[in-house]
Amino acid sequence: MKTKTGLVFLFLLSVTMMNGQNNKKMEYLRKVLSNLEQIKSATYDECVTAWEPGDTVPLFTRTHYIEEYDNPQDTAIGASYVEYDNIIGNKVFLWGYDGNINAHAYHEKKGVLIDDFSSNKHPFRPLTAPFFNYAKSVIRYALTTSDSIITDLKDIGDAYHFKMEIYEDQQIEFFGKDYRLTNPYDPNPVSIYELWINKENDLPYKKRREMSQGTSVEVCSNVEINKLSIENFNLYDYFPQDYEIRKRGEQGKKQSKPSLVGTQAPDWTLRDINEQDVALTGFKSKVLLINFTGVGCGPCKMAIPFLNGLKNQFKKEELEVVAIESWKRKIHSIQNYINTNRINYKLLEGNDKVIQNYLDGNRGVPYYFILDENRVIKKIIYGYGKGTTDKEITDAIKELL
Repeated sequence: MKTKTGLVFLFLLSVTMMNGQNNKKMEYLRKVLSNLEQIKSATYDECVTAWEPGDTVPLFTRTHYIEEYDNPQDTAIGASYVEYDNIIGNKVFLWGYDGNINAHAYHEKKGVLIDDFSSNKHPFRPLTAPFFNYAKSVIRYALTTSDSIITDLKDIGDAYHFKMEIYEDQQIEFFGKDYRLTNPYDPNPVSIYELWINKENDLPYKKRREMSQGTSVEVCSNVEINKLSIENFNLYDYFPQDYEIRKRGEQGKKQSKPSLVGTQAPDWTLRDINEQDVALTGFKSKVLLINFTGVGCGPCKMAIPFLNGLKNQFKKEELEVVAIESWKRKIHSIQNYINTNRINYKLLEGNDKVIQNYLDGNRGVPYYFILDENRVIKKIIYGYGKGTTDKEITDAIKELL
């Protein structure tokens, strides 16, 4: 009996200690959240690195300069911000959000595109929230949610490492608060968030986000807190003075490019994953389908099974399929994308010239160009809807055979 009593006592003691440790961790997170809520403004350099799923080499690494403001008047994300490209100390406006509009500069066209979200069909505004606002949302969710999550807080020397894994039937993303995202492009709904918290000020300085569509890491440096006031913030003041300003959906001053349907397809020579040249003239099939795609584009990925299946529907002399990567991804990312998705057609590395010639410089994808045996463009299709786009492309191919 004494032995059993002793075991029960040890078990209860162990549970009590674990509960005490968990309470301390939650108490610390509440402290961090309180500190974040005291931030009214922040400026910092932010280094962002992103990876495609399964890739060990980054898609890109970039450093931008951020001005972030707490904005209680904004009921969407509760923040306003401006992001600059730092070019040898010269700040160049990239984009910003003031609670009413999101503005994006297109320097190659000397224009600023404004989105007032009037056409937004989501229950949230699809904005990448600035660092401290985002971290605040993550911690607040961890402290209050009833979702299936696993959290851990570890002492790693001069910082604490916080990790949260979310096991719900939909992915969780933060646009001011948590939202469930239906992702038809990947069946894995697990979401993982990590924060590194500086012991000196009990504020996060690094964030890692891992979801089915990829992984990203953000690191903040040269941080200054509460040096600016939102009372002096006017997003329009950041726009270059000689740039054309237009709203999303409005026609710019420049006339739109005439449709290429019925014209000879612009010639090109591009590199494949073996860094070998592949030319448009090298395809000899009666019909050629050119797919402008992007590594990381959800609808593009959704179309891959259909494009793969065309190989079984048509003979090589009847149809060939070639895809052109339009988002300036590096060869290693294209290679990984081909392997991960088991692509059975050529995927080539695009360049500015082919994007300009076919898409007028617009990198919105997917696009499908259907060419006849003389390489005249017979049909152009934008976007992808499973079933409907499949039929539209298949019918167009059959018409030309």
